[in-house]
Amino acid sequence: MLLLCNYYLTYRCNAYCEFCHFGDHTNFKDTPFASLEDFKSNVTQLAELGVKFIDLTGGEPLLHKDVAEMAKFAHDLKMQTSITSNGLLYHKFAEKLVGNINLLHFSLDSPDEEEHNKIRKVDCYKSVFKSIEIAKSLGEFPDILFTVTNDTYKKLPRMHEIAQKHDLVLLVNPVFSYFGNPGLSYEATDFVDNYCDGKMDIYLNKGFMKLRRDGGNDINNPSCKAVSRVIVISPNNEIILPCYHFANDKILIDKPIKEIRQSEKIKHFMKMEGRFDFCQGCTVNCYFEPSFAFPTNLYAISSLTSKFKYSYNKLIKQKIKKKFSQTSNTDL
Repeated sequence: MLLLCNYYLTYRCNAYCEFCHFGDHTNFKDTPFASLEDFKSNVTQLAELGVKFIDLTGGEPLLHKDVAEMAKFAHDLKMQTSITSNGLLYHKFAEKLVGNINLLHFSLDSPDEEEHNKIRKVDCYKSVFKSIEIAKSLGEFPDILFTVTNDTYKKLPRMHEIAQKHDLVLLVNPVFSYFGNPGLSYEATDFVDNYCDGKMDIYLNKGFMKLRRDGGNDINNPSCKAVSRVIVISPNNEIILPCYHFANDKILIDKPIKEIRQSEKIKHFMKMEGRFDFCQGCTVNCYFEPSFAFPTNLYAISSLTSKFKYSYNKLIKQKIKKKFSQTSNTDL
């Protein structure tokens, strides 16, 4: 059952984050942007196939000149949309994006300006807070996304204070091991887990943390559903298999997606999802989020508990605040 589309609008980025391979611009500076025509065709088909969530991702997705139109198109098809940005370009698209992004995340890697800019290798700390200010003035409730590393995990309490100051949810994203990144140490994992425990305004997926403690995906008893529940589409209009991070094969979308999903190649990758040698020990949360969508194991049960807490903040608490704010403004 397909749930999520990770749609890469571009592989290009305007930052050089040390924990992200998109930071190496030499590999991506000449790569294409996703075609708007292809996007509309693909997303229409995905909606018909029952896909409920679409992450407009990159690279930096706001480098795509048509990102606002893409977001509106997907949102109009009743998809839940998400974008994560470094904030450098948000001001250019903010008004056009209003109401069309369900989950808007701004990345902040440290409470200290110097450290954040050093990690990103570009001066963007102030842009994050400017973007938050703009978004909130437009009635949006963005999240602050903190990618926790072994160098920054002890800054978590101060990051929490920043999120509280701005009345936003703090998303804690423990860095995962891929492309040579070592992932979080046991000490860092314990610190993050213990600090976040019981805090309603922090989202840390407990299912992911349990999976990490157990050594990641086990190819003999796989938890990953990266093919059956996720479809990854590249800027080149290709389906990437089994996932972006361990791309082993690609299929050009030159026929209906439904037909492609029924092909022998897709069936093979579904049969092998989470079972390839490179899947052993994987903790890439992009795919475990939908993998844990149903309470089929202890990881999923822990994950759903965390999601309920986040949903309370996003779907109830913040909507009440938005309604109250609109009423107050009307009275004035």
